[in-house]
Order: sequence, then C-alpha cells, then structure tokens
Amino acid sequence: MTDPAKNNVSPPQELPQHQAAQAEDGLTFRKSARTASLTGFRIHSIGSCVPEHVVTNEELEERYGFESGWIQRRTGIRERRYAPADQATSDLACSAAQRAMAAGNISPEEIDLLVVGTFTPDYTCPSTACLVQNRLGLDAPAMDLQAACSGFMYALATAAQFIVTGNATTALVIGADVNSRIVRPDDQRTAPLFGDAAGAVILRAGTSDQGLLKYQLGADGAGGCLLDRPSGGTARPLTAADITTGDHFLRMDGRSVFKWAVQAVTDSISTVLEQADCAPADVSLFVLHQANLRIIDHAMKVLGIPAERVLNNLQRVGNTSAASIPLVLDEAVQQGRIAPGDKVLMCGFGAGLTWGTGLFRW
Repeated sequence: MTDPAKNNVSPPQELPQHQAAQAEDGLTFRKSARTASLTGFRIHSIGSCVPEHVVTNEELEERYGFESGWIQRRTGIRERRYAPADQATSDLACSAAQRAMAAGNISPEEIDLLVVGTFTPDYTCPSTACLVQNRLGLDAPAMDLQAACSGFMYALATAAQFIVTGNATTALVIGADVNSRIVRPDDQRTAPLFGDAAGAVILRAGTSDQGLLKYQLGADGAGGCLLDRPSGGTARPLTAADITTGDHFLRMDGRSVFKWAVQAVTDSISTVLEQADCAPADVSLFVLHQANLRIIDHAMKVLGIPAERVLNNLQRVGNTSAASIPLVLDEAVQQGRIAPGDKVLMCGFGAGLTWGTGLFRW
C-alpha cells in the first residue's frame, strides 16, 4: 500500500473521500478532504494581456435590449474586453507570455516547458500551446489543459510537478480564453458575464517552503450539463441546424451554478486552510476566480474574510475564465500587494464541473 506521506498527499481526515452535500434545489456538491502539498518552486515573474476594446453594460443593453441595470446588479460587472476579429486565444497568450518573460528577464531559450490552460482554443487541432510555442520560438514540450475556469490552477499544479522533480527548470504557464466567441451575444444571462484575456506566469525552483503549501484539485462530471456547449464535439458534430439554433454556444444554468460555486469556494478554501493549519487571518491575499461578485462576496462573508484581503477586477474585465486568476495576480504584484513570504490563497471553479484551490507561499 502506498504511504500518502511519501508523495505529499494528505489522506482524508474527518470526511470520507467524497461526501455529498445537498443543496436546497437538489444539486449535489461532492466535497472532498483530499489535498496535496507541492513546494520547492516559485512564481518567478508574471504578465497579462487584455484586448483594447471595452464593451460596457450600456452598450450591450442598447444593442440587445437587455434589462437596464440587470448586469451590474446581478454580477457586479460594469464592462469587459472583447478581442477583435483578427485576434485569437494564442495571440493573447503570446502577449501575456512575452510580458512575463520581459518582467523576469527570461529568454525563449531558457523555457523548457509550456502549459496552456484554455477552453477556447484557436483550433481543435493543433493545440493552442503548439501555436504559442512556435510563435515564441521555444524548444519545449507544449500542451493544452482544459479545465475551463479552473484551467490556470490545474495548469499551475501540472507544470509545478515538472519543476519540483527537476524535469524542467523554467516553465511557462498561461491561462487564456476568448470567451466572446463562444457565447450567444443576445443571451442576457450568459453573454454579459464574459470577457477576453490572458495571464502568464513563469515558474522556477524555489526554497523548500515556497509553492503550494496545500492545494486541492477537484472535479464532478455529474454537473457537466449545468455549463456546457452541446454541439461541436465527437458526441455531437456541428451541423448547420445547430448553428441555426445556437447549440454551438455556451449555455449555463445560472441559478444552479451560482449555488454550486458558493459551496465549492467555501468548502474547498476551508478544507485547504484547515489541512494547512492556517487561519484566514494568516493569508495576505485571497485571489478568487472572477466569475460573479455576488459569489465572491457571499463566500468571503461565510468564511469571515474582510474585503481588504480580497482583490477583484471583474468590474472592469468580466469573467475571463482561465485568465482570471493570473490577471488578478499581475495586478496585485504591480500594486505591491504581494511580498516574498506572503501566503496567497487562489481558488478557481467552473465548467466540468471543476475546482482548484491552493494556499501559495510567495
């Protein structure tokens, strides 16, 4: 039998591996007490990219006849950025990567691993990572990782394994999505939530107390139908009829996803902090996926975390999916909100359903 202590995986403590927590409407969130530790790496530098074109709530309300004020009341979002027609996910990813490389004085020759978290790839094949690898001139393996809005946390944990084991020395991790291409423009409950962006971090070896002190990656495919794109895959190849009905666009059961997300955030953060023997007051900054201000505010209230320890930017950029966490991290670094040795709590959640929460020592 494998000893969990040897691979830094914490076995379940008070909870069984999965414990169902029933929501009022019957939606089940599969809680997990399984966490892991992954230290010995650091975020060397960071960069981000958002398109120049700003799309305001007022513009969407006028164009599509959305209810006036509904978007901000329900989400906290005032505006978002849309990529122009000639700009794809790989373009944003390359720009963010170049800024991270410049910030850390890293040359393309030094990068020996590339992981891109995205659920809006340029093409089904080749991968967006391969397009970025070619554009940047990297001599490195390159792969896409699809965990939707949890994509950055999954990509971060994946790349960190290579650094910690010595199988990579300089890893480039990118979260990038062009959501404006996959939402139905006239869908008031979904389209206004999303924006386009990319964020990138460069990972290198760190001290033994740097990195993910505790983290949890989770998934529950039973809720996949709550946030999905029905048409366009091998189970249902895209047809002209699907385009007519709009079944190739993203669709979401907003009420159920909201309730699930609040539970996912509060439960996973509580579990990670508890198993790290860390109180919320010990965390310098909380960086949550920027899906909805009401989700973030509600979860922080439940956890007793003061607003000044949370940094949000969705008011200006909307939900940028895999890009949202590195985008906020970049702002935090630029504002001097993070110092060496600080503990930063990152939490992503989204389609799949998936979630990823990590307590990171800077």
